[in-house]
Amino acid sequence: METTSKVPEPRAHSLSVAPMMDWTDRHCRVLHRTLSARALLYTEMLTTGAVRHGDRARLLAFSPREHPVALQLGGSEPGDLAEAARIGEAEGYDEINLNVGCPSDRVQSGRFGACLMREPELVAECMAAMGAAVKVPVTVKCRIGVDDQDPEESLFRLVELCAQAGVKLFVVHARKALLKGLSPKENRDIPPLDYPLVWRLKRERPDLTIVINGGIGSLDEAEEHLRRVDGVMLGRAAYHTPAILGDVDRRIFGAGGSVDPFAAVAAYRDYVASELARGAHLAAMTRHMLGLFHGRPGARAWRRILTVEGVKAGAGLEVIDQALAVVSGLEAQRVARGLEAGEAA
Repeated sequence: METTSKVPEPRAHSLSVAPMMDWTDRHCRVLHRTLSARALLYTEMLTTGAVRHGDRARLLAFSPREHPVALQLGGSEPGDLAEAARIGEAEGYDEINLNVGCPSDRVQSGRFGACLMREPELVAECMAAMGAAVKVPVTVKCRIGVDDQDPEESLFRLVELCAQAGVKLFVVHARKALLKGLSPKENRDIPPLDYPLVWRLKRERPDLTIVINGGIGSLDEAEEHLRRVDGVMLGRAAYHTPAILGDVDRRIFGAGGSVDPFAAVAAYRDYVASELARGAHLAAMTRHMLGLFHGRPGARAWRRILTVEGVKAGAGLEVIDQALAVVSGLEAQRVARGLEAGEAA
């Protein structure tokens, strides 16, 4: 039977939002920051080649309000990773993370991501090079294994070698990656999660900071995991239903009150206005807001207006205001009905 322990004092890694390709761009991260002042945010994975040779102003720029924010890198050449880490630190990122978990074919062909679970010595060499290059923390996000690997062996060996190289924090997606025959989407649900293995890793390596990831859909679940590990990373739940982050500071960090979706829209609206003035397209920002009112009156209308009107040429703040007016009106009706029911009782 698994034993539980007292929930540790919260730090930034107590609750983080996963790096998600095509989702956690700088606009998304600002929206998430309006909901939680303390959760750690991650960029999408950027390859070392993109960081070293690409348009840094476009790829690496972020708003100061995003802190704490980590840069996730993809690569397997120690020298390249060290250089990319130095660039990330110079840009102001609070942490540099190495992706050892992405299962996509494109990533595998570049010899990084989850396939590196088969080369733990190389991963440790990469982490040592990155750690020597920067002063900010360097961390690993990994799977428990790939394909026919024994997770008890693959995970613990990777962690041991990287710890010897100076890594103190590991984010573990508690599921194997099956690199042959499954798409990245299927790899998010198959094979089954093995949370107890990650809990055991923390028990056996109390000196390390262990963050668990994979299939965690609520703050109730997050709080249960925090009795066994140091942190929880939310992925799709945070993106598709971002309002879940509005209770993070109060419930996980024990500081501040809850932030409701209406307050988040008000805060994000100012950011949207500034980005529109710089030439950004409205849909690039509102696409991250679609699930904000999930489960509340008007959620469908909210999504429809943002989706249909937000992509039109010249679309501006009036689209957000129109969608919000519908949701606000239905919310007011719901409250009024509740008051009437209370008076009748």
